[in-house]
Amino acid sequence: MINLIRSRRFFTSLHPATTTIFTAVRFSISRSLAPSVTRFLHHLMDEPTGTVLFTTVGRPYFGFDVFSLDLASGRERRLTDGLSINFNAQFASAGGEDGEDDPEAVVFVSDRTGCPRVYLARSGSSQPEPLPSAPGSLFHDRPVLRNGRLYFISAHEDPGKPFASWSALYSADLEGTQIARLTPCGSADYSPAVSRSGKFVAVASYGSRPWGGEFHALNTDIVVFRESDPTERVIVAEGGGWPTWSGDSVVYFHRRAEDGWWSIFRVEFEFPSDADISGFPLAPTRITPPGVHCFTPAAMPGSNKIAVATRRRGKSYRHIEIFDAGSESFVPVTEPVNPNFHHYNPFASPGSRYIGYHRFRGESTQGESRVPNLDPIASPIKGLRMLRLNGSFPSFSADGELIAFNHDFEAAVNGGVKIVRSDGSRRWTVIKDRTAFHNSWSPTEKNVIYTSIGPIFDSPKATVQIARLEFDLSGPEGGVKCNVKVLTREDTGNNAFPSCSPDGKWLVFRSGRTGHKNLYVVDAVNGEFGGGIRQLTDGPWIDTMPSWSPIGDLIAFSSNRHNPDNVNAFSIYLIKPDGSGLRRVHVAGPEGSPEVDRERINHVCFSRDGEWLLFTANLGGVTAEPVSWPNQFQPYGELYVVRLDGSGLQRLTWNGFENGTPAWHSSDDLGPGDLRSRIGEGWDGDKLRGQFEEPLWISCDI
Repeated sequence: MINLIRSRRFFTSLHPATTTIFTAVRFSISRSLAPSVTRFLHHLMDEPTGTVLFTTVGRPYFGFDVFSLDLASGRERRLTDGLSINFNAQFASAGGEDGEDDPEAVVFVSDRTGCPRVYLARSGSSQPEPLPSAPGSLFHDRPVLRNGRLYFISAHEDPGKPFASWSALYSADLEGTQIARLTPCGSADYSPAVSRSGKFVAVASYGSRPWGGEFHALNTDIVVFRESDPTERVIVAEGGGWPTWSGDSVVYFHRRAEDGWWSIFRVEFEFPSDADISGFPLAPTRITPPGVHCFTPAAMPGSNKIAVATRRRGKSYRHIEIFDAGSESFVPVTEPVNPNFHHYNPFASPGSRYIGYHRFRGESTQGESRVPNLDPIASPIKGLRMLRLNGSFPSFSADGELIAFNHDFEAAVNGGVKIVRSDGSRRWTVIKDRTAFHNSWSPTEKNVIYTSIGPIFDSPKATVQIARLEFDLSGPEGGVKCNVKVLTREDTGNNAFPSCSPDGKWLVFRSGRTGHKNLYVVDAVNGEFGGGIRQLTDGPWIDTMPSWSPIGDLIAFSSNRHNPDNVNAFSIYLIKPDGSGLRRVHVAGPEGSPEVDRERINHVCFSRDGEWLLFTANLGGVTAEPVSWPNQFQPYGELYVVRLDGSGLQRLTWNGFENGTPAWHSSDDLGPGDLRSRIGEGWDGDKLRGQFEEPLWISCDI
């Protein structure tokens, strides 16, 4: 019987109802068994379960739709239906002599099913048509439809090594019966372009090189190959991205020039007829001048013109312009029509009469106009439900019915702490008009939340305090009564990231009171004002973002103690609450390997059974060219889970945004009932305002 119990196959082969009963039993006995015995029982189940809740920085407010502008009439049309976000399109016209037989047909990417997939929108059709996708893929990008074949980027195949992008180029027939990988195994490709004849393909490629850690200007090359033979690849230019074809022998692309301005470059070549590539790579010609950023070019067939996205000095928005390489002049396209919107990633129709792009759909445009509190996201693990929160630093109540979170970090706008029902249907404000971040719901008290009050990004000596919030949601007309009790002394510097012990008696948090950010444990009711405080870690490094295991025997945290001089590399550490048993969880590789010291891991937390760790990391490199997206923040924005011994690493998210601040509850039936959250009577959410900025590292003050 003991051998049978030890067999995972025994449990995974049970009837689903029996497995559910076993899962419920193992949670109910967790608190009565020794942690090692409990952890052994949990380890018998192969996959993590429950509900993961996280934030995606900036993403909820995008409201993107795809538009086209008729250069002859100046008329703008919306080509997508206002549902979710729709972006990175190309015209799908088969093309007559002038190529303009259906100027409203586009292939594009949409997030409407909980992950980016490729769709075809046709004129006269009310709903877009889903196109073939890579089986099991939760990320698709940059679709191109040419000669009855679809080309797209997908990130579903693990390259088998850390710090390598998963992004690769695939092609499929429109029935989805033939899907082929065009990128060599072990290589990474972005931003495909197919020549008008369909004979040649260009990509921005890392080749087999690992990601170097950059996320402003990627160190990719422009690579070209025949569509009929993707194994014969030629680097036509070193350093560049976002290629676009003019004919079959001219490629334009963008890169950051030596003077700091993003600019468009051009190479002209004949594809080698044999293996002799001695003349490659070529020296490209810069065609756009300094003084204006130019991104994401789209060649206009039959001319020496290109459509580009620009960012100019004195301008607050990215706009589409046409650059004439012959006269070296710009013609504005979108600014006269929509001066106060960002416009992204232009594309040109075959006859060059229409220019397409994506932008915020506008507040008065038909379509989704509100941001849901919670949005279901497609999960790669069957028993794990995933939700995106309109906010940051979520924390579940013990019963999973409520979620505490921080809406944003501007005290005068939406700062403070809020609570939302776990079905997304109602929201309350607990405290407001002050900056608060990172919440921990008491596991033993229904109406107690711990939070950090003060600036979120500051020095060890800045005044940030741990506060205990005791509240009542049953006030008149939905009002909230809240008592704020500060648990740390004002003169002790930066105290933040509280996490409550499973018995509700103690808090572990990070403090900068010694001049270094280390971990402390304090009484959860009285704080250091008579309740007691003790230092858990001590050293000239950064220990931060602790999480107390629901089992009670371990605390996980992020630290750079293995290399204190590098403030950008953090790994997971585990320690017992008494300060003993410190060990590092090696995720990227074994101890001593060069990869492990490149880990940038943050926001670590436990599953409710204490068996798995959930965190954000940079392990998957960069999924898409960052300059083509708004709101680029940090390169460690994908979610992963791993067992406590570093085994079983699984990736949970794939996109071009920064995902983070996750929380994990044992129930897998939380969240809205259908895939898209409903906003209507009895439901609330924020007005969709298109509030996003250029990437923070784009400067026009060069």
